[in-house]
Amino acid sequence: MSKSRPAVVFTEMSGRAWAVLAVLCGAIFLEGIDVAMLNVALPSIRADLGLSTGMLSGVVSAYVLGYGGFMLLGGRAADLLGRRRMFLLWLTVFLLFSGLGGLATAGWMLLTARFVTGVAAAFMAPAGLSLITTNFAEGPARNKALLVYAGIAAGGFSLGMVVGGLLTALGWRWVFFAPVLFSGLILVAAFVLVRDATVPEGVSGGFDLPGAFSVTGSMLLLVYGVVRLEHPSDGVVLTVAVFGAGLLLLAYFVWNERRSASPLVRLDILRSGTLVRTNVIALLFVGSFAGFQFSATLYFQELRGWSTVQTGLAMAVIGVDAVLAPMLTPRLVDRFGNARVVFGGVLLAVLAYAMFLPTDLDRTYAAMFPAMLLLGVAFALVYGPLTIAGTEGIAEQDQGLAGGLLYTAFQFGFALGISAVTAVNVAAIAAGDSEIDALRTALIVPVLTAALAGAVAAFGLRRIAPSDRGLASDELENVKVVSK
Repeated sequence: MSKSRPAVVFTEMSGRAWAVLAVLCGAIFLEGIDVAMLNVALPSIRADLGLSTGMLSGVVSAYVLGYGGFMLLGGRAADLLGRRRMFLLWLTVFLLFSGLGGLATAGWMLLTARFVTGVAAAFMAPAGLSLITTNFAEGPARNKALLVYAGIAAGGFSLGMVVGGLLTALGWRWVFFAPVLFSGLILVAAFVLVRDATVPEGVSGGFDLPGAFSVTGSMLLLVYGVVRLEHPSDGVVLTVAVFGAGLLLLAYFVWNERRSASPLVRLDILRSGTLVRTNVIALLFVGSFAGFQFSATLYFQELRGWSTVQTGLAMAVIGVDAVLAPMLTPRLVDRFGNARVVFGGVLLAVLAYAMFLPTDLDRTYAAMFPAMLLLGVAFALVYGPLTIAGTEGIAEQDQGLAGGLLYTAFQFGFALGISAVTAVNVAAIAAGDSEIDALRTALIVPVLTAALAGAVAAFGLRRIAPSDRGLASDELENVKVVSK
């Protein structure tokens, strides 16, 4: 077991606590806004660099592969090698390769930059989350910090479309250069303010390299398999082979972890039903939103002919969660508990997606606005509580791992959601549907995915007795089936 030295753990939201939280929130906001800005800038990048459709898709997929493939390794590295150390190192890598993306003159440069940026995010995000869970004492202080953190994270992705549209109007390279400036400021502030609650002085028993390589290879292959589902008729045999290889590596990883003297991932962490259900809900909820966001962007820009700025502004209201999450969600969690709040938020998401289904080519934005607003409220109710539940009750030495599991679920959900709606859209057009009819068919996927998340969340409500209403969040540990 590695030795550690104690540091200050915040038990209340002091001025320094807010400063540390602001730095960590800035990093996760940067990660969210970076992804969203690139999505809006893709048409301009293709036009300037002359990229093929395959290369353009590869630029998006490269980030997903790096992020999803290295997330578990990133989470465990934070626990074993030091959370602050990993946070600062990989924030620096994020800065450098974002800048390389802005200097790209060919598709391969952009693809490389996005892959390494995704890897950097895979190490940075769980390190940042575990810095919060270890620097803020479990209870009101940690819950407050996590709800603010989750709200800023979700708001970053929502607002990124607006910012991306504005920056793309100046030139698509600013979509890469702006994060360089922002991450530079965060890096300086983090170096001064952020400290580890515990700092490993050494890794006893060595590092589980077979486990690290096998789980990373498995995640890379499985994410790539999901991405390939976007074009279901393109090499079915290869797609099946990729999934098969990924599952084989995953089976080897499990076998290795069971016999390793110092496993990369302690498998007994998965005995927590709350943690498992939380990650399932996270995967489904984010998957439904990713599919909806992709379809809505296609609808606004390609079918309605709206500009990137108009599209970003149309979806900006979803960013209301950044305001509601720290103000409204804590009160609701204290009053009703995590399980009920998450379940209510998922139901709102189902309603929002269903309200968007009857869309057509001349529907007014006023008619679509309520669905966008409901989706923003849903994010405020779900994303933060899932973050709390996904890390609560986990031993301090496993906080990075718990964060890695949660972000892996988010990333898999994101990739699966986009791939599913794309596959359905392509199949519908191949069957003879018009583009708008195919889009409406694809929009059924987010509705069903969110409904499935609601079913998983509802399973936990059966375990809540009437007297549990209003209990403090730490008293609801066994109730939080929908742990964030």
